[in-house]
Amino acid sequence: MSSKDARGDKGASTGKRVGGNKKMSGAKLSAGSKRPGGGKKAAGRPHRGGKTKSQASSRQRTGCPSHRGASFDASALEGAEFIEVSNVALPLDAGLESPASEVNRSTPVPLSTETNHSAPATPAASPAPAEGSHAESLSRTAIASALGVASEDVASFSLVKRSVDARKKSNVHFNATYAVRLAQGVVYDALSPARGVNVRAYDPPAPLAIPDLRSLATSSDERIVVAGTGPAGLFCALFLAEAGLRPLVVERGAAVDERTAAIESFNAGGPLDAAANVQFGEGGAGTFSDGKLTTGTKSPHIRHVLEAFVRAGAPDEILWQAKPHIGTDKLPAVVKSIRERIISAGGEVRFLTRLADIELSGGAVCSVALEDSRTGAREVVEASRVIVACGHSARDIFELARDRGFALERKPFSMGVRIEHPQTLINRAQYGAAAKHTALGAADYKMAVRVPARANGTRTDATSENATRGVYTFCMCPGGEVVAAASEEGGVVVNGMSRFARDGENSNSALLADVRPDDLPGNDVMEGVRLQREVEHAAFELARRNGGVPYAAPAQTVGDFLSGATSSSGQAEGGQPGGTVAAAFEARRRTVVPGSHRRVGASESHSRLVVHPSYPRGVVWCDLRECLPEFICEALAQGLPLLDAKLHGFADPSAVLTGPETRSSSPIRMVRGQNFQARLASDLPDSDEEPATRVYPCGEGAGYAGGIMSAAVDGLRVAEAIAAEFSSR
Repeated sequence: MSSKDARGDKGASTGKRVGGNKKMSGAKLSAGSKRPGGGKKAAGRPHRGGKTKSQASSRQRTGCPSHRGASFDASALEGAEFIEVSNVALPLDAGLESPASEVNRSTPVPLSTETNHSAPATPAASPAPAEGSHAESLSRTAIASALGVASEDVASFSLVKRSVDARKKSNVHFNATYAVRLAQGVVYDALSPARGVNVRAYDPPAPLAIPDLRSLATSSDERIVVAGTGPAGLFCALFLAEAGLRPLVVERGAAVDERTAAIESFNAGGPLDAAANVQFGEGGAGTFSDGKLTTGTKSPHIRHVLEAFVRAGAPDEILWQAKPHIGTDKLPAVVKSIRERIISAGGEVRFLTRLADIELSGGAVCSVALEDSRTGAREVVEASRVIVACGHSARDIFELARDRGFALERKPFSMGVRIEHPQTLINRAQYGAAAKHTALGAADYKMAVRVPARANGTRTDATSENATRGVYTFCMCPGGEVVAAASEEGGVVVNGMSRFARDGENSNSALLADVRPDDLPGNDVMEGVRLQREVEHAAFELARRNGGVPYAAPAQTVGDFLSGATSSSGQAEGGQPGGTVAAAFEARRRTVVPGSHRRVGASESHSRLVVHPSYPRGVVWCDLRECLPEFICEALAQGLPLLDAKLHGFADPSAVLTGPETRSSSPIRMVRGQNFQARLASDLPDSDEEPATRVYPCGEGAGYAGGIMSAAVDGLRVAEAIAAEFSSR
């Protein structure tokens, strides 16, 4: 999440930012919007445009030059009580104490207070660094150095964002952004920011605006139905409930406590519960994941989602972490708290209740059929609107939408495996000698490359737009484990999760290759789902044929995968992989990457790094090419050495591949208009008329998101559109 996203400020910046002695290319200082204190001088503080003795004394103390950079426009800070200072280099020891997160509020609460003043009360869960502590002193010194003033000139400060800068392994440090209040008598004209440091007036993010629509709510027998309690459904329902629209929320899976018990039973060898598993149940698939809250989308709602998570019990540090996460151990309580907020605001939540049918009248929804997931009993409920937020694994919903005449289209998705390494390898690769510093925690990564593409086993025309295929890592789980994520009988699916501490032995991430619509035969919109099922069932049978218990997963070392051999040692219980099946597979060796990239063959000795597979139902050493499509395997084999060049050790021969990962995203999109309502297949393709079905495809399953944050944001956008419709009455 960028600092722009954290501020909730999208494109409102004008003027110039402060930035050393040179003009920062593309840098801007927000000058046109209203600041804390408006255009007036701050009460009890000097006019910012003048000069005081503090200016001269500050420069004498710090040794800063007596002139400011050409791009520094102190007048743009006029009247600002707080300034935002970004690109502050912070030593790692400053991260040994967790700072409180009362930042970016309408009235910021500083982490530290002015000298000789007591700290204000703060509801933050994490204590601020103690006044005069080593961490507080390091932070204050870094801010003062960044601004070119003395430490005592920094009255108070709050952390807005902090990330790790490991671009130079010899100088791993934090990069921080602060909301800063200067001491009495220090004028903004006295600042001489270090090169690369940006200064602007601090803009607190605007709160989420929820209208009061209680007087406009539909009657109790004509409900707004929200199908699904993943991030999209939960946040859509929460907004609608707090607006007074009393949504009925239905979830085919179980409540989170029952769901957790069912998953633990399955992991221990019990039967698969089709209604309570890693895919289905309260919180959606994200509940049993790393709880990663990063997204490539740009929206002020990102901040609103983070604040809602904190109100629901998530660690408040997610408000300032550059790569926030909650962890699978904390997520169940968080989603339960959001559900309780929906109910307390007037909504209703029903678990083990599946959206079984949607009835249209005159092209618009009039009712839905709800089915008990255990008994199959049905109930018809009149509905004024339906939000379809069922997730990417609710494949029956795709069939229902098709059968009821909604427009569906194929969309790109991905397929591959989970790759596991010892977390120590990733830490060393990312942080070098600093890897053991306790302030850093478990390192992560995110990588992508492109390789020559084959479609259905035939190389595409090198001049076509599809001449290459993306290979990338996704949902990296530091210190985490591989998850048994099946939701249908007779199929194996893997995913990954981490706990909040990320203190497990291994790291894992999805290693995926693109699947494009033209990779699939025919024109049936359901072909992507068929491919997913085919691969999942093939993996189940492959593991069984090789001696595994039901729902054991096929696995292979990277060295053997690249050489075309089968890892032979180790049992379904998860023994240490090693060795190869020799002569019978020699003929299947292939050169996977031409040119200068190193080849990893079966004859090479394995790394001394030990990887204990973490998949809970046990792995069986197999040839993954027997369950994954050829074009996927070829892309992964070509991509691994390229990724290793980006992160040394990534293609270590002893790293473990466990498959298949088939549910990273939806292969189908429910087509919707600009008003977020679903289109009908009978609509003219060139029609400018907005659909009026009052059915709202939403989130990842409907094809409009790609993770917890983007799905939650999409849920809020849909809720805002519905609220706007009510408000316009």
